[in-house]
Amino acid sequence: MGRGSLRKLIGGGAMASDSDRDVFSIFGPFHLTSIDWTNSYHRTSVASSLVNGVYTMERDKQEKRVGSESRAMPWWDFFNFSLVETLIDDYDGSIYGAVFEYKLSNLSQNNSHVKAPPRYVIAFRGTILESETWMTDVKHNLKFSFNTLHEGGRSLQAIRVIRNMVEKHNHSAIWLAGHSLGAALALLAGKTMTSFGFLLESYIFNPPISCIPLEQLPGGKKIKGVFQFTKTVVKATVAMVLTDLQVQEDDPKTASWIPYIYVNPADPICAGYIDYFKHKTFMSKIGASKIEKAGAGKSVRSLLMGKSSSSDLSTEPLHILPSADMIVNKNKPTKSMTAHGLHQWWERDSAMRENWESCCIRPYYEDKLQQLTIQ
Repeated sequence: MGRGSLRKLIGGGAMASDSDRDVFSIFGPFHLTSIDWTNSYHRTSVASSLVNGVYTMERDKQEKRVGSESRAMPWWDFFNFSLVETLIDDYDGSIYGAVFEYKLSNLSQNNSHVKAPPRYVIAFRGTILESETWMTDVKHNLKFSFNTLHEGGRSLQAIRVIRNMVEKHNHSAIWLAGHSLGAALALLAGKTMTSFGFLLESYIFNPPISCIPLEQLPGGKKIKGVFQFTKTVVKATVAMVLTDLQVQEDDPKTASWIPYIYVNPADPICAGYIDYFKHKTFMSKIGASKIEKAGAGKSVRSLLMGKSSSSDLSTEPLHILPSADMIVNKNKPTKSMTAHGLHQWWERDSAMRENWESCCIRPYYEDKLQQLTIQ
């Protein structure tokens, strides 16, 4: 299989032609000359731009663009951020993440009546299928597929950096952001930090999910629903037979973490999140939330292998989230605006943004059902 085919199948966010999109003054959200931090679209645009800055730093490096030819800096400087640290992969030396600091944070601290901007944003890029990075990036995609991303060197390094930041600064002033493979890394970091009691505001763009995207399959809603229900019951049964599984209620601490999940139903990489949250809501409504939780918590493969991990990092499937705010872009993809592209999340056309749907997912309790409004 050639790399062109891999680009269509792997959860990466960058292709060779994407280099043309590195110019902020042409393709970036340069219309946002003043940021309203209470505006979700503004926050989304800033977070996605910082992630694109990480992509662009690596492409600057690969294409030897230096000095006036480099294109990365405007992606953060335009929003008054500075680059504090780059995260370098130990194996191939690529830039996969960065820490940005908001230069005006001291000014915003004096106004307690409005939502404060982040003081720091830790951002992660997705896959770049070019000669310098494709092998390591694909390896991490495979780790994700086998639910072993927590064993990767990037994960350990990233969470070490995040923990250091949290210990030095108020965790409410720290954001996480990532796209595609970087979204998976941000999810892993966010879930891990939540287990330590730190709830980091997180912007998760086109995260991969290791399940069949039912949105992409032919057939009616009933057929898809029956398939999903049957799969859940089978997995829950296997889990209970092969393990002494006691299904616990959602930890209030974990349920309090509400990441922003950005998905496109035409993107097979992340569309499964829509199916997952729909099914989670349905199972809650019929009183089968414990069965759903047992079935979702482990893959049949991991149950049959009986594999466990002593890692301090979160080891459950990354898509298992008791709470989330999901934004669904229902616009049809085009040649210039692909379903998996990061650039869709700073869409300048307000008419196009009318086709974004927001969905509030919360834990199920006896007196409160989850809310999900996707049709």
